Amino acid sequence: MSAYEHARHLIDVAHSADPRRALDGRPAELVYGERVEAWVLRLVPAASPALQLAARAQHLERWLVPRTSFPEGKPGYLSWRRFLYTKQAERARALLLAAGIPPAEAADVTTWVSKNGLKSNAGTQALEDAACLVFLENEIQTFAAQHADYPREKFIDILRKTWRKMSPAAQTAALTLPLPPAIATLVQAALAPESQQPSVPPERHRDQPAKN
Repeated sequence: MSAYEHARHLIDVAHSADPRRALDGRPAELVYGERVEAWVLRLVPAASPALQLAARAQHLERWLVPRTSFPEGKPGYLSWRRFLYTKQAERARALLLAAGIPPAEAADVTTWVSKNGLKSNAGTQALEDAACLVFLENEIQTFAAQHADYPREKFIDILRKTWRKMSPAAQTAALTLPLPPAIATLVQAALAPESQQPSVPPERHRDQPAKN
């Protein structure tokens, strides 16, 4: 077994401890890691083994730190996200080093998983693109059902912010997704000039979806 195979095994073992289950009965975190890695490979066919491992570790053991462990509201949400980025990156680094991955490559994975250099670091952007595409392809319908009380403008705002995070290549890929009609309509509205959309009142802020 190569160091990369060993690292992948260690990451998957960690994922398998997730008590939540996907529709196919497998650990939800494992399924998520597979989806993110698959999108990275579609967007970056020549992705290095380290980038593939980083994609697989995108939400590494996130289930151990539920959103409810931080205060409600935007400040609490942002603190939770920052904590997760660091925790997931350091956990991934530790597993890679334990598997024998060279320190320089493990450091790259740490940078990517912690979301450092978004828009300027190609590896970080690839992970962000993949996370956004997984959200749009696999999670947005469930998210919408869970937040049926959100006004239409709030969904449009979430989609617009997601779109801004994506590279042009990821945006092109997103336009090919077979979205449900209701969701597709919201995406079209989000892509319209912002001057045509009403703004979301600050007091109506809710936590954003944990898509990355």
